[in-house]
Amino acid sequence: MKIKICGLKRMEDIDYVNHYLPDYIGFVFASSKRQVDLIQAKQLKAKLNQKIKAVGVFVNQDIEYITTLANLHIIDLIQLHGQEDQNYINELKKQTTLPIIKAICMKDENSYETYQNIDYYLLDSRQAGSGQTFDWKWIKQLDKPIFLAGGIDDHNIDQALKQNVYSLDVSSGVETNGVKDEKKIEKLIRRIRHDKG
Repeated sequence: MKIKICGLKRMEDIDYVNHYLPDYIGFVFASSKRQVDLIQAKQLKAKLNQKIKAVGVFVNQDIEYITTLANLHIIDLIQLHGQEDQNYINELKKQTTLPIIKAICMKDENSYETYQNIDYYLLDSRQAGSGQTFDWKWIKQLDKPIFLAGGIDDHNIDQALKQNVYSLDVSSGVETNGVKDEKKIEKLIRRIRHDKG
């Protein structure tokens, strides 16, 4: 199972992930307490181990801004976490070859929407970034690999590892007082790698 640590914004955060090597990290470009801008993200990416893929997280943002980040090689994947529709996705796909992750906010078991021209789905709780989980009984197999997000931490990691998903996506679950915690990152990654190889 793959691992994504989302919401990195400090150089120390990069040091932590370079040491423990998750598969993906996330830079949040949308309005959030974890938001970074182009300059910050460029500096952070320059220090990031090349084995780790950087995901840019966007909410209804201008396609030109996303393609600028892509063309500067600041991001390796694009995560759309807003109300981006099929037309938006099609236009984005015309302008970049980067893989696209489309988030679905899970309000109930019927929350699924399917999209063309994407590479992954991400299932998140109703309020993204809140650290809240949704009912994992709602997870069903889709036509693309799934990132599972929303409140994954040390208390529910064993249950999360039983879900048939491509990757776990963790943010607040590896934070203490709103900042990334090296010990929590280490513990979570060791747990996932040990349990799932």
